Amino acid sequence: MKSDSYRSTRGGWSRIIEVSCEKCEHLVCKYQKDGPGPLKRMYWDRIIDFMLTKDKFRCPHCKTLLGIEILYEKESRRAYRLFQDSVKKKIIKS
Repeated sequence: MKSDSYRSTRGGWSRIIEVSCEKCEHLVCKYQKDGPGPLKRMYWDRIIDFMLTKDKFRCPHCKTLLGIEILYEKESRRAYRLFQDSVKKKIIKS
């Protein structure tokens, strides 16, 4: 688990979640989610076990577009903004 200023800003706790494609239910990656709330974007430095693409976040199995690359200006961090209802989430470690 990464522990940095972003984690402490969001309450100081994290969990690892599995992110799957909503359409075909294929596992896309594992992600360290910091703090409470819904998963709206995925920061690049928190993605685990996934080969990043240049500008699009796609399911490797069915090629469905799940999100797009953004620069989250509030924190100057690269992230994927997820499309609504494009992924399923399952907590695997809290």
